[in-house]
Amino acid sequence: MANDVWKSFEENALTHSAAHYLMTIKELLDDNGYARVTDIAKRLNITRGSCSISLRALKKRELVLEDENKFLLLSDEGRRLAELVERNDELLEIFFRDVLGLDCEQAEIDACKIEHLLSVETTTRLASFIECVQTDTSVVKEFLNELRHHAKSCTHDADSCDICGEKD
Repeated sequence: MANDVWKSFEENALTHSAAHYLMTIKELLDDNGYARVTDIAKRLNITRGSCSISLRALKKRELVLEDENKFLLLSDEGRRLAELVERNDELLEIFFRDVLGLDCEQAEIDACKIEHLLSVETTTRLASFIECVQTDTSVVKEFLNELRHHAKSCTHDADSCDICGEKD
């Protein structure tokens, strides 16, 4: 069974691209009150044709709806998924930056890569963990200091690094 875990990647509700389409539509609707293919293509820096092709799959799944004037809307499920991915992105950036100590740019890049892959359960637990870490108690400060000490001791060489090396 454990050997088949990697296959669960294919079961994700959204691809990276689909997540960004949904988030872009949500942003446009929130900012302008409307979203058109042209607006999405411009915001994502892609051609209108490419945008239209990608939107077909989201329309077929009824995550994106189109009214009689060709304005795009999100279904309830489309909005829910867009909001979930946005929340994941926010939590992951905070985790990478404030807990793991990555610089802001790297935290943003890495969060973007995996924001659409997390389960709701993982998102909920990550939110709880971050809430705990942000309490700024002496125990949390000790934990973060210890964590950062370990990060600095890693040489990324499996032969000489206790962290990266194989565990018996």
